[in-house]
Amino acid sequence: MPAGHGVRARTRDLFSRGFRKRGTIPLSTYLRIFHIGDYVDIKVNGAVHKGMPHKFYHGRTGRVWNITKRAIGVEVNKQVGNRIIRKRIHVRIEHVQPSRCTEEVKERIKNNDRLKAEAKARGEVISTKRQPEGPKPGFMVEGATLETVTPIPYDVVNDLKGGY
Repeated sequence: MPAGHGVRARTRDLFSRGFRKRGTIPLSTYLRIFHIGDYVDIKVNGAVHKGMPHKFYHGRTGRVWNITKRAIGVEVNKQVGNRIIRKRIHVRIEHVQPSRCTEEVKERIKNNDRLKAEAKARGEVISTKRQPEGPKPGFMVEGATLETVTPIPYDVVNDLKGGY
């Protein structure tokens, strides 16, 4: 028998629920609020078959572009051949969770605003741009002695007499 190529082929472990995560789905899953433009991670919940995205989208991050009664529209990039296509899919709320991909940026913005306010209070102007790490500073090695190494001269005539 040839291998099946169905929509849910090879998803036995991919869509299975985690250890001690089986059973009823917590209400917090349904009470989450999503807004258009939010980043979400698509993580398929194998217990809910309705509104389940294709296995390709499992683990992908996308942006919310539409909100319906029980689902949200997510825009995900998909590489097809040599180009990247923006795919728009509708996924039920059980299969998405808020992404943490922008946490670092938001934290950096808050930190920069705080640094700017402190600098303004001191009467200074500071740059909050990220700078690349420069070269390491030079140093002198102390206590090491120098030793000059020269190669031993190679004598072709004597080597041929005693060879083979």
